[in-house]
Amino acid sequence: MHKILNAWTRTLGLVVLLLAVMLLGGCDDEENNAKQQKFTNAYNAEDTWLVYWYVCGTDLETRFGAATTDISELMDVELPPNVKVLIQTGGTADWKNSTMPNRKIGRFLYDKDGLHELEQLPDADMGSPRTLSDFLRYGKDNFEADHRVFVFWDHGGGSAAGVCVDEHTKNALSLNDIRNAFTSVHTASPEQPPFELIGFDACLMATYDVANTLHGLARYMTASEELEPGNGWYYTGWVGALAKNPAMGGAALGQAICDSYMKGCKEEGTEDSATLSVIDLSKVPALRTAYESFGVEALRHAVDNPRSFFSSFSREAQQAENYGGNTRDQGYSNMVDLGDLAHEASVLLPETSQNLIRAIDDAVIYKVHGVYRDRGSGISGFYSYDGSAESLNSYAAQEAAPLSLKCLFHYLIHGQLPQEAKTLLEGGTPGGTATTLAPAAPAQMQKIFNVASLEDWPVNIDKDGNAFITLSQEQMDMLSGIHCQLLIMSVERDIILHLGTDGDIDADWDKGVFKDNFRNVWPMLDGHPVFIEITAEEDDYNLYSVPIKLNGEECNLQVSYSFKDEKYYILGARKGIDSQGMGDRNLIKLKKGDQITTIHYVTTISGNESGLTAVDVETFTIGDHPKFADENLGDSEYAYFFEFVTPTGETALSKLVQFSVRNGDIFTSVDI
Repeated sequence: MHKILNAWTRTLGLVVLLLAVMLLGGCDDEENNAKQQKFTNAYNAEDTWLVYWYVCGTDLETRFGAATTDISELMDVELPPNVKVLIQTGGTADWKNSTMPNRKIGRFLYDKDGLHELEQLPDADMGSPRTLSDFLRYGKDNFEADHRVFVFWDHGGGSAAGVCVDEHTKNALSLNDIRNAFTSVHTASPEQPPFELIGFDACLMATYDVANTLHGLARYMTASEELEPGNGWYYTGWVGALAKNPAMGGAALGQAICDSYMKGCKEEGTEDSATLSVIDLSKVPALRTAYESFGVEALRHAVDNPRSFFSSFSREAQQAENYGGNTRDQGYSNMVDLGDLAHEASVLLPETSQNLIRAIDDAVIYKVHGVYRDRGSGISGFYSYDGSAESLNSYAAQEAAPLSLKCLFHYLIHGQLPQEAKTLLEGGTPGGTATTLAPAAPAQMQKIFNVASLEDWPVNIDKDGNAFITLSQEQMDMLSGIHCQLLIMSVERDIILHLGTDGDIDADWDKGVFKDNFRNVWPMLDGHPVFIEITAEEDDYNLYSVPIKLNGEECNLQVSYSFKDEKYYILGARKGIDSQGMGDRNLIKLKKGDQITTIHYVTTISGNESGLTAVDVETFTIGDHPKFADENLGDSEYAYFFEFVTPTGETALSKLVQFSVRNGDIFTSVDI
């Protein structure tokens, strides 16, 4: 594992030597491994199509004009008489064009003659199921069509958070809202669904729970597992493909959406972490059976030995490809790739993992991805990375979420088995789909994962001068992970700087031996030390997040490290998951003249502060080719701890390890 270090040293005078290294601006193009599929025409060229476009502009329009850009892309398409696009706009404070009305709901039709305003309505909450159902009813009552497509446009937050946040009300559509709105207007029918395709030009919505929500409402679904970049779908490309060939079916249309999306991402330089997939919703029943069985097997093991099972399952979820960040700095989407999770858990859950993988492969008929999202199966699912009762409650409230998984995470967080779980384990079928959540007060799992017993755990030094700890199997069974924390200390300045938390330790889980990997380097941006947090550890690369201010706005710089090239690459900057669980679509590429302010975390040696305080340290302007590379920290005194983390998020620290660096030599000592 590549070691990432961080430093404050320039401004605070704690590091005296900075070395320049090679610029890493980008990576070689790599073709995504989309299923090479040629879908045959499903219909007649004369068939009529109506595309509903639900454009909740929110801050994406107010700040960036992103909806206006996509509407302009649509208007570059010359439509035939049998293809029409029905548009509803709202949910934003300020449209960046003179056509869409502010503080009103706008309805428009784009057809062979161009864009026409149909009506303006009083402002309504685009995050309300009533507003959605009104639009659906308007389309059904006023337009005949052989085939219907529906596209949601805005922020998305996955299974627990939903999609389409109205900028005025701050409300969003939950999965329950979507199902209720559609079924209030259209009759769900797995054999003859009312829509050919339902898609989400939004972040994090390619989830099992979304697919299950839409079962019987559409033949196909298209969405992204990961955060979408700001350019989003390319409307000239996919609507243009439908205009040229109205005989295509939803599968081919989904492929056109995916292919044109990746083409647009490559033109914008945002393809590295992009994902998009097409899901055959007729396969949902088989997928539902496989996923519920996976959850029941997990429940059975959790009940038999909760400490061992949850620690192992949590480590596997950490290793699986997950989306939106899922770290303290970036926030938590709590979304993991289901196929990769099943693969990681194949030994732990041998009876059901392969069936789940096969069901996913059968359901995902097409997918595209960037080089840094190459393990995704095309469908994600909820995993409680943050151990939050709030996010679990939102997830458990969704009717489409699998009952066995609701019960599993309820047991993890609350330490209590719901009655529905007991019925499932006995082979019965509980009534209803939502669990009755018990209060969190008992905190039974905190007693099972007694991480406090590892506080001030002793550290030893081996013959090579490495600090190490030794744990028993019983102790390791309490943990989802072991990290390292590094701090730099200055008695003269009465200051302690937390340089970061990382997973860069030499870990042997078979023997229970964990060693430090301190090398006295830390990453620098154009020679300026930064705080850095690891977000993904893969075979070929790692991904990192760096909190900064970009031109005065707080965000996270996204950085990759390639083991093949032994180089860093700057992917762009974006905000983290917001308080409503929504991902940020606006991936900003750094450009010459941008002002960067580094953000670090500090406390004093003499004070009584209970935690670290985030502070701005250095502000500088970048040039054409910003550099990101490891550089030497220089001589100083460093404090190092092994951090123990449980599946429920509790932590403890080992005894302190001190590294004294003098003339480049590292001297290690430990507290007795």
